[in-house]
Parts: sequence; C-alpha cells; structure tokens
Amino acid sequence: MQMGVVVGYLLLALGIGLVAYRLTERTAEDYYLASRTLGTVVLLFTTFATLLSAFTFFGGPNIAYLYGPEWILVMGLMDGIIFAILWYVIGYKQWLIGRKHGYVTLGEMLGDRFGSRNLRVLIAAISLFWLFPYVMLQQIGAGTALAALTEGAVPFWAGATLITVFMVIYVVLAGMRGIAWTDTLQGAFMLVTVWAALLWVMVAIDGIGTATDGLAATAPEFLKLGGGFYTPQRILTFAISIAFGVTMFPQVNQRFFAGDSETVLKRSFALWPVLVLLLFVPAFLLGAWAKGLGVEAAVGEGQNVLPLVLAEYTPGWFAALVIAGAIAAMMSSSDSMLLSGSSYFTRDLYRPLIDADISDRREELLGRIGVAVFATSALIGSLIVGGETSVGVVGEVLIDIGDTAFGGFAQLALPVALALYWSRVTRPGLYAGLLGSQAIYVPGVLLPVVEVTVPVVGSMPLGVPETYLGWGISLYCMVFGVVLTVVVSLVTTPAPEENASRFSDLRAADAD
Repeated sequence: MQMGVVVGYLLLALGIGLVAYRLTERTAEDYYLASRTLGTVVLLFTTFATLLSAFTFFGGPNIAYLYGPEWILVMGLMDGIIFAILWYVIGYKQWLIGRKHGYVTLGEMLGDRFGSRNLRVLIAAISLFWLFPYVMLQQIGAGTALAALTEGAVPFWAGATLITVFMVIYVVLAGMRGIAWTDTLQGAFMLVTVWAALLWVMVAIDGIGTATDGLAATAPEFLKLGGGFYTPQRILTFAISIAFGVTMFPQVNQRFFAGDSETVLKRSFALWPVLVLLLFVPAFLLGAWAKGLGVEAAVGEGQNVLPLVLAEYTPGWFAALVIAGAIAAMMSSSDSMLLSGSSYFTRDLYRPLIDADISDRREELLGRIGVAVFATSALIGSLIVGGETSVGVVGEVLIDIGDTAFGGFAQLALPVALALYWSRVTRPGLYAGLLGSQAIYVPGVLLPVVEVTVPVVGSMPLGVPETYLGWGISLYCMVFGVVLTVVVSLVTTPAPEENASRFSDLRAADAD
C-alpha cells in the first residue's frame, strides 16, 4: 500500500513535469523562475511544501512528544510570523529589484549592485556549501524511509539512488513551473491529511478530554506554558535561526523573485502565518497527545511517534497513506534544492568564471545538466555517510547536518538586508560581514564551547550548540556579522564600480 502511494506520487509528478516541459520556454529565466508568473496559491504552497514537508510528519510531533506542545510557539507562531516579516522586508525588496533588472539569483543581484564578480562567486559558494549537505539529508532520509517502509526489501542505497534518479529526471524536465505545481498538490495533501488524522484520533479516543486527562496524569508539565526544555533562550534561538536561515535557503530565496505581481507577494506573506498554524497545530497536538495516551515511542533511537499513533487509532490504509505521503513530501523539498543549486552554479560560478557570454538557450541546457551533476555528487556523499551509519543513529546524522545548515544560511540574512536598504554599505563592508560571521560560526559548530545533549527526534535541527547565557552560537555570529558590515562600511569608501542606485527607484517596476 505504502509503496503504491509512493510510486503513484512519482508517476503523477512525472506527468506534471512532462506538461510543464511542453509549456516551458527555452530560457534560463523560465526554467529557474517560471518567467516570474507564479500566482498567490502556487507561490504560497510551493514555498510551504518546500520548507515544511517531512518535518510536519516526523520531527515536529517527536519534539511535542518529548517536551510538550509549546513547540507550536517556535514553528507555528514565532517562525510563521518572523518568516512572514522577512518575506516582506527582504523578499518584497528582492522581487522589486529582480523584476526591474532581471536577476535570477541572490549572488547575481548583489554582485551587480557592488560591481564585483568575486562577491557573486562568494555568495554562491557559501550557499552551495551549506545546501550540499542539506540535499544529502533529504537523500539519506528518503533512502532510510524506503528501507523501513519495505522492511529492508529495498536497501538504503537502492532507495536513495531510486529517489535521486527520479528527481533528476523530473527536475530536468519540469523546471520551476512543474515543481511549483507539484508542490501545490503536496501542500494541499499535507493540510488535508494532518487534519484528517487529528479528527480520526479524536473520535477514536472519545474527544480531547481523554488526551488532556492522560497528559494530566502522565506529563502534567505539558499542560503548563514554558519551563524545562522551553527556555526563552532556546525558543528564541531556534525561532530566529530557523526563520533567518530559511530566508536565505536558495530554494526559498529564489521564490522571492518568482511572484507574478505585488499583490501576489503581499497576499502570500500575509497568509503565511495562517497556513503554518493550520499545518502545525494538529501535527504537534498529535505528538503531545501520544504521551498522554500511553504510546511508547523510542524517539531517541530513530523511531517516530506519529506513525505509532496512526497505527494505534486509524485504519492501516490511512496510516500507510500518511507515511507514504511523508516520503513524497521529502522529495518536494529535494527537487527545489536541486533546481536552485543548479541555478547558483550556472549563473554565479560558470557564467562569471568561465563563459560570461553564454547564450540564454545554452545556459538553460547547462542548468539541466547541472541538476544531474549536483544530485549525483550529493548522492555519493549520502551513500558514504548513510552507508556507514546504522538506521538507529541516522537521525543523529540528519540533525547535525540540518542544524549546521540552518545556522550557516542565517549568517547571510542581516548583511543582505543591510545591503538592500542602506546605500552606505560598501563592498569591503559586505565582504567583512559575510566572511566574518562564517569564520566564527563554522569552527563554533564543529567545536562548540558548551553543547546541550538532547534525544534524536528525526529530521529536525535540535543539536544547536549553546555558548554564553544559553543563547545559540548562530545568534552571536549573526550579530557579529552585521556589526562588521556596519563598521567596515563606515570606515571605507565605495568602489567606483559600485552602483547603489540599482536598489532604488523601484516603484516603476511595481505595476501588476
């Protein structure tokens, strides 16, 4: 049943990809951004599915099972609101600039503003450095999930390879348009499924009162707000690092360029917090209820609580549908990462360093080849990492990779925001902010001063190393980066090649 759903999803996605290929113009802008024509529903749901996917079914409920439902405050309220604000502050400005000047990537936009090919290359290199292990995370997760789904009939290496080969074929054909359409279906599927699961369990246990009484007896701290794991420092560290990090994720940041109009952008970021709450509230409640209902889940050994709850209180076919859907959701993140990684490679590395006069048609073809190269390289890395790791500790590997990537991307956000709004930022100032924060963060996460030990909880970055006063090192590095950007910009002068006017006088590009 579960494999049937996965195969069905693959075939459906492939069909959508073929339709998208027939509609795609043979240009890089259309392949990477669907010619900037995404409407509100598609833009909102493709961002939604790209970001939230499998975490909804695995990581979030596990955290709620371990520590209580306050994780809704981190992912539901705080991240929903913080990311919506960043979508407005950074994403809307990027949309205006990209629409006026035709930019496709973040590095292209900033490299042009500061008149620096090397800056463009640096931003792409930093982004690909952090994106590569995150693509590996998806491949490891998909391979492990398929192995568990088939009880070992499909081994880890075969599952990871199968999913990767399919994604290469699909992304090469579909481009942004097909991926966005598939993501929209996937996002709607996630919403319907998680609410159906909540209602099904609620009926099976005779109402919310049963779960609440169970929590009062077995984990009364779950009925209180805050305390224990949920310290203010930890909540804010996670919320800020994740929100700022995903804003700079290539697959998310690039969607800031893809909206059809100002109205589409404003509707999308206004609706984002609502959509996030609609997804996370039922998922996290199910995880917390499991504790009160006596469901035993060894989440510290790679087990996920939501499948156990569904197996206990819903029919087998429904539980199979949800778990298979979670694997499909994992792929909805991977395909976007491959497309964005290819665009950063072709636009910001190949084009400025090898062939600046490449034709648009040839660049679009190179982008499709780049998808295959990027995916294959990540697959080799995932087979090495996953192949040496037992299923019981694969979750720990995923956490380490995911946590480091979130914080690494978060270091880009504040210097980029300054560059978008403050004309006094200079090229040396931006270099200092970008490189300085990374130079502290990378050794900081590899050799943390103090590290908090928490159980493995699936595809979720919980291994945030803490330093002074309980705050995560990613926040210290973000502050350090923005201070460096400001101070160095104030003591240096703009280079002759810099052109701050490219980020101003944008209203003319704003017509719907």
